[in-house]
Amino acid sequence: MRRLPLRRMATLATLAALGAATLGSTAACGDDSEGAGGGSGPVTLRLGYFPNITHAPAVVGVEKGIFAEKLGADVKLDPKTFNAGPAAIEAVFSGALDATYIGPNPTVNAFSKSKGEAVRVVSGAASGGVALVVKPGINGPQDLKGKKVATPQLGNTQDVAVRYWLKQQGLTTTKEGGGDVKIVPQENAQTVETFNSGAIDAAWVPEPFVSRLVNAGGKVLVDERDLWPDKKFVITNLLVSTKFLKAHPDVVQKLVDGQVAANEFVNSKPDEAQQAISEAIGKITGKPLDLKLIKQAWPTLEFTNDPIPSSLKAGLDHAVEVKLTEPVDLKGLYDLTYLNNALKAQGKPEVVQP
Repeated sequence: MRRLPLRRMATLATLAALGAATLGSTAACGDDSEGAGGGSGPVTLRLGYFPNITHAPAVVGVEKGIFAEKLGADVKLDPKTFNAGPAAIEAVFSGALDATYIGPNPTVNAFSKSKGEAVRVVSGAASGGVALVVKPGINGPQDLKGKKVATPQLGNTQDVAVRYWLKQQGLTTTKEGGGDVKIVPQENAQTVETFNSGAIDAAWVPEPFVSRLVNAGGKVLVDERDLWPDKKFVITNLLVSTKFLKAHPDVVQKLVDGQVAANEFVNSKPDEAQQAISEAIGKITGKPLDLKLIKQAWPTLEFTNDPIPSSLKAGLDHAVEVKLTEPVDLKGLYDLTYLNNALKAQGKPEVVQP
């Protein structure tokens, strides 16, 4: 069976709150970029990412100075963190971001909303790291009948995943929380509490929440990797603004060089990468992520430069099938020229352009 995901744009309130906060601290990207193109100073690259494990290459690339080194003295790196994909995409649309690490569903939404004009995927970053965690008494899909299952957001990647999987098992769901299995969208931060209180019976979530729920007494019923060919499916892409890409292809090449180097660091020095992630999340959020939790979650993730386009397309198909989105033509979404340049320079196999 193939993959199951896609994420809808969050509410306008979320966009306004998070997007506006970013906009307030950020000048429009066109000014520096166009000025630099005219020789008036260095190009500024505004790079978005999330302070979490699935964005490890971005966190490590920033914290360890890998991006800064690859970009060189002529490019000023301006990293910005986000808590939600829709807010990051809104920042790209507004001109406050030039590139961002992002999940598959916001990727599709951005491409669709702009009619294929505004964004391009130039690299992958991570695969895996998602599971269905259940109460100990639940041993199969039929045991979920009449139960409540949490997902991060209605129509998001994991929400689509669980609805599609349940449909494959002959179980129904509705957007309103009805059907054989009651889907309860809620923020991941609430899920451990509701799981402990008995308000939910299971949750289809990304790491580190999988590990947190397991530590709270749950068990993994479905590791999403098992639903995909070769256990691979995209969880994080590197997306760039088409405007910035056209204006500064050389900078995008250096950024992708940095992504490849960051993934090399993450894969070759996992202990150092995990420590960097824990400390970086502490600086950003005020509370370091427990290093033991990071180590527990780490084996469920694969940090790969391949964006695994087939899984993103499959996730879109699944969302259409469970009636959470309309079909989208993804032609033109990927530009893997820069990634293949970087891989070729290191003697690594190139990724097939979809």
